[in-house]
Amino acid sequence: MKVIIDTNALMIPVQFKVDIFEELKRLGFDIHLVPTAVITELDNLIKNLKGQDRIAAKVARSMAERCETVRADGHADDVILELAIDLEAAVLTNDIGLRRRLEEKNIPVICLRQKNRLEIVS
Repeated sequence: MKVIIDTNALMIPVQFKVDIFEELKRLGFDIHLVPTAVITELDNLIKNLKGQDRIAAKVARSMAERCETVRADGHADDVILELAIDLEAAVLTNDIGLRRRLEEKNIPVICLRQKNRLEIVS
């Protein structure tokens, strides 16, 4: 199954010590997609953040390279929503605003639960 990974989800491994790829595998997701809009967002975070947040963004950027990149530019949340519909993919995100938008469209959402595992929440 396909899953689109959001910017904040790529930062989970550093922030919460959770291996998102192992967790996605456990949930049955074997195709990991990252839109170019997310990569652009990560590049901007690396330039603008400092300290632990910058380290998390750098690790997230390298983790994005383990995924299939989908050319889709624009506002990351809008791009993710459109791709999820077009590709019939779930979305891994911790962004509550994006999560609500996805749930309105009946798109499966995966998020971090109890700071130690991923779970399909809708």
